[in-house]
Amino acid sequence: MATLRDILRKIDAVKKTKQITRAMNMVAAARLRKTQTKMENFDPYAKKFAEVLENLANRIDPEIHPLLNKKEQVSKVELLHFTSDRGLCGSFNMNLISAGVKWVKDQQTRGLDYTLTLVGRKGRDYFKKRDYHISAEHVSIYGDVDIAFVNQMAKDLSDRYLADETDEVYMMYSRFISIAKQEPTLVQLIPIVPPQGEKDSEGMAEYLCEPNAEALLVELLPKHLSVQIFNAFLQNETSENAARMAAMDNASRNCSDLIENLTLVYNKARQAAITAELMDIVGGAEALK
Repeated sequence: MATLRDILRKIDAVKKTKQITRAMNMVAAARLRKTQTKMENFDPYAKKFAEVLENLANRIDPEIHPLLNKKEQVSKVELLHFTSDRGLCGSFNMNLISAGVKWVKDQQTRGLDYTLTLVGRKGRDYFKKRDYHISAEHVSIYGDVDIAFVNQMAKDLSDRYLADETDEVYMMYSRFISIAKQEPTLVQLIPIVPPQGEKDSEGMAEYLCEPNAEALLVELLPKHLSVQIFNAFLQNETSENAARMAAMDNASRNCSDLIENLTLVYNKARQAAITAELMDIVGGAEALK
């Protein structure tokens, strides 16, 4: 049985752990507010961009650009996969990794060759250790991502598609729904599927295009890829901070419960020790009589 000193030492250690988890919870909450603000500020632009693209795609022939054309035979596919660079965020990374592994198995079942473009150290370490086919990796870039980097990433993916190095490109990230829920989401990047709204063609706004709708659509399609990828960065980073905040909050509550249980064990052990000492004293007094 543990001595009273051992129990007190363990209680102190748990209290220090609780201080650490509470501090990490506060840091995650501050980062969540920052990234969520960026995500919410970008959302109106992304929605308006999708509305304009939908309007243009419904007015012209989709054959004008190769990024809109689905290839007749698909043999090579690629996945742009997001995870975080750090842990201590509950099941956030494993949910994304499990979804990525399932996607790879589905492609292998279809008899397709696959490659992975990985964003985040956790996913990179997992897939690299298990010898998955990796074409590119990006780590330690969260927080420093700008539109220039995203444009280059989108250009690399579209160039590989146009060069027939891959026939389809997908993207998997964690979509932020609420602080309590983040959902792994799979979307098709290339060939581009124009967003479809709920309105019919008669209810859609009519845009005047300069010089013309075809030229504007050709200009906007590569930017559409950048908008989707940048939105995935913001969504994934916000989801990561929300998951970490929830995980640290749970850890702090577990520490409180553990401290309460250890305090109860300490009091019982202390009471047992006092009772044993009293029994020794009473027994000694009776022996002297």
